[in-house]
Amino acid sequence: MADDLSRTPVLDIKAISKILPHRYPFLLVDRIVSLSLEESLIVGVKNVTANEHFFQGHFPGVPIMPGVLILEALAQTGGILVHEKNKNAKIALLLSVNNAKFRKPVVPGDVLTLEAKGVHFSSKGGKIQAKALVDGQLAVQADIGFALVQKEQL
Repeated sequence: MADDLSRTPVLDIKAISKILPHRYPFLLVDRIVSLSLEESLIVGVKNVTANEHFFQGHFPGVPIMPGVLILEALAQTGGILVHEKNKNAKIALLLSVNNAKFRKPVVPGDVLTLEAKGVHFSSKGGKIQAKALVDGQLAVQADIGFALVQKEQL
C-alpha cells in the first residue's frame, strides 16, 4: 500500500488541518497517500527534517526523533482514519497506547511512512494497529485507542 509515496496525496496538509486540531509544531502528518474506508487502512507520510524543533535538545550532535512523537504521528494518522470512518464533527482523542515497540531510530532526512489498520470503530471511538516505517523497515509499532468527543466538550 505504501509503495509509491510520491503520488498525489489523498489528503494534503490543508485537508488534514480541517480534520485534526493540531498545528505547528504538533501537526506531525504531512500528507495522506492512501485511504481505504472499506479495508479500514490509511497511510500517511511525515518528512523528518534536520530543522525540526525537537532535534535541538534530543541528543544534539546525534539527533534522534523522540519515540513519543513517532507515536503521536501514528495517533494523528489513526485519528484521521477514525474521523473519516465516523464522518462527524467529533475529534478523536488519544485514549490508550499498548504494546509499543521501538525498533529503529528515526533521524533527520528519514521519511516516515505511517500505516494504520482499523481494528474496531464505534460512535464512541476506535482502535487501530499502527506502524511507522523508514525505507520499508519497521521503526515503531503500537496498538492505539481513541475516544470521539464533541469539540464543545474540550
